[in-house]
Amino acid sequence: MRLQSLLAFAAIGALSLPFTATAGEWPAGTQDMYMTQCEQVATGQGLDAKAAQAHCKCGAQAIEKNFSTEEIKALDSKHGVDPKLAERARTAVTKACAAKG
Repeated sequence: MRLQSLLAFAAIGALSLPFTATAGEWPAGTQDMYMTQCEQVATGQGLDAKAAQAHCKCGAQAIEKNFSTEEIKALDSKHGVDPKLAERARTAVTKACAAKG
């Protein structure tokens, strides 16, 4: 499962939406790709562009805050994402962004 699938879960969860980890950094270009794809999914789920951008920014910050750099890289694996890691990411985004979205 690539980042796109994670984004779909996060956007759907946030429209209806703490783990201790060392704060990580996004690998080069990955956050931009996340924002673009997340905004597309969120607008497809009925958010206007401004709300989609705010939700996706919140999601990016939640991922960066709650996941290590290695975990962020693993969320964009070309070989599939560990389902537990994907669920943890969805939960972190949901928890952080539900009230804001």
